Amino acid sequence: MASQLVTVHENLECLLKEKSEALPKDFNQTRFLQNCMTVLMDTKNIEKMDAKSIARTMLKGAFLGLDFFTKECYAIAYGNQLNFQTDYKGEIKLAKKYSINPIKDVYAKLVKEDDVFLEKIQNGQQSVDFQPNSFSDKKIIGAFAVVLYNDGSMIYDTMTHKEIEGIRSKFSKASNSKAWVDTWGEMAKKTVLRRLLKLVQLDFDRSEQDTAFEESSAFDFSKKPIEINPEENINLVSEINKPEEPEEPEAGEVLFK
Repeated sequence: MASQLVTVHENLECLLKEKSEALPKDFNQTRFLQNCMTVLMDTKNIEKMDAKSIARTMLKGAFLGLDFFTKECYAIAYGNQLNFQTDYKGEIKLAKKYSINPIKDVYAKLVKEDDVFLEKIQNGQQSVDFQPNSFSDKKIIGAFAVVLYNDGSMIYDTMTHKEIEGIRSKFSKASNSKAWVDTWGEMAKKTVLRRLLKLVQLDFDRSEQDTAFEESSAFDFSKKPIEINPEENINLVSEINKPEEPEEPEAGEVLFK
């Protein structure tokens, strides 16, 4: 393992030097490398992974200024190759940092059977009222996400349990992964959040950041067209007239965690 880590460190260091102009202005290379190596030291079967694949995956985290050590992003294993994926925390961090319209807050919540969730538009102003029943063990019936802007405006999105499961089964790259099986609620929040963030205009500094962000999705929407029941209310309310398709959650085995 030691020789593998040395090779990865050298490859990553070279890539960071070659791509220095594409890195965020506030990027701390020393800390990023230290955190990457710390995570890799505790990673099982790292010696079986392709060293260049590891370095390139970590580089995507560097482009976006996300940290594997603090779980803002992950490297997902497919055979002996790795793929980059952002985490819920990383999605929020990027939205707040790169949104053209400055964001005050971003969050996603689960809705259970005994919770109260109300949404309305009054005098052209949209709002949501959520009253959760604390410490409830009732069934999860859906999830919603909200983006609050500094100017007082907001956008939000909602998804039913059935819709989340539909996205999972039809488009997830690993619908039976440990993340979906053991932490369904967290994956549900990531799903609705990523769809909502598709409506947020992000202005990255470099094209490499755009590419890394687009490749970070755990969904593959090219697999087959999504089937929507016309009688089912998807209920997307936003200030954007043409919402895009959703995109997100987990894929494969989380190698760096």
